Amino acid sequence: MRRPIDSLFGRLALLVVVVLLLSHFAGYLLFRLERSQFQNRYAVEEATFLVDAVRQHVAHSPGQPLPSRVRLVDPSSQDVPAASTDENTALDHFLDDVRDRMPAGTQVRLGDPGKPPVLWVRQPNDPSWIVVPVQPLRPPRSVDRMVLWLTIIFTFAVMAALFAAWQLQQPLRSLANAVARFGRGQPVPPVPEHGPRELRQLTHGFNQMVQEVARTENDRAVMLAGVAHDLKTPLARLRLRAEMMDEAKVRDGVVRDVDSMTHIVEQFLVFAHDGADRSETVEVDAQCERVVRSYRAVAAGATSVLTDLKAGSGFLLPAATLDRVLSNLLDNAHAYGAPPIVVATARTPGGYTLSVQDNGAGIAAQDLVNASRPFVRLDPARGGNGHSGLGLAIVERLVRRAGGEWEIGNHGGRGLRILMTFPLQPVTRPASVSESVW
Repeated sequence: MRRPIDSLFGRLALLVVVVLLLSHFAGYLLFRLERSQFQNRYAVEEATFLVDAVRQHVAHSPGQPLPSRVRLVDPSSQDVPAASTDENTALDHFLDDVRDRMPAGTQVRLGDPGKPPVLWVRQPNDPSWIVVPVQPLRPPRSVDRMVLWLTIIFTFAVMAALFAAWQLQQPLRSLANAVARFGRGQPVPPVPEHGPRELRQLTHGFNQMVQEVARTENDRAVMLAGVAHDLKTPLARLRLRAEMMDEAKVRDGVVRDVDSMTHIVEQFLVFAHDGADRSETVEVDAQCERVVRSYRAVAAGATSVLTDLKAGSGFLLPAATLDRVLSNLLDNAHAYGAPPIVVATARTPGGYTLSVQDNGAGIAAQDLVNASRPFVRLDPARGGNGHSGLGLAIVERLVRRAGGEWEIGNHGGRGLRILMTFPLQPVTRPASVSESVW
């Protein structure tokens, strides 16, 4: 099961969301703290200014009326509030800050609760209490308008960051898909060179590597095809001369050797040919039945080739590709395996499968990795007799060219099984560069 967090985009998205969330949360807390401190400082400054203004007013204009809500109260009056003994952190800090702004010995008290807030101040040389209004000290609200604005800003920031992460991830995804296609042996078109400088350099290097590999493969295919093609004419003449020999035993031996060499040359040609298969698509089940029936008729001892075809009419492959795959696998199983040989198809959730299995000794575990390499013969493990070593390599190339994957292994100790898996939707493969050779 694919987990979104495993992708580059998922991790970038998670990182962006977490960083933005932490930064917005920290900013919100700092804003609330700073706003509370600012409110307290403003109230202290306003209260001390009013007290000084009243004191200056009384000293210079004692007969003038005081502003509204400002009054002078005799110390013996019963209206003078008692010193507060309640522990209120915000109010205590406010009173302490006001005392710090006043001369030493100044008494500072708050008015009775439940009424408009007022501040009572009396310095040691004041004849009366000075009562001035103060800004109400409200505790910070748990949810306010700031939360709404921060939520809006956070949403737009996340959307912008995710878009930037997606823009960064797209070139990497294209490069990863191209690498996967290259690893499966499928043609890789040039990857667009987008993104940061390092990513553009990486993509450029990959495109150059693909071009060099394609050029090398094309040169090798041309050379191999040329050699094989040039050998066909002398082999035909050699067979013709062998047919005219008088001694039957020698003639039959030479003909067998020429046929074997001709088969090897044909394998070279098939392996070197890298063009797209333009033959018509056929139902795999029906074509398998026809190929097996023909194989039983022409191959000695092939009557034990069985079929188990359950893929249905939706499983389609190019006819030439399917014929080459089956003929190579049946020849391989007939030469090195043991009966019965089973050709089976099926439809699975992961795609269509085609398998060919024999009941021979199989391949040694340490040799499985080299079984499909070109020109590698596993005679000690399979009892071969001088074949070209291209059969499984051709099958692997044809399967991947058709958009499938293959798996080779010993099936439960009952011989070698080649399991090929093809997508439910057919894959079209464009012609490669080397197709122009043919």
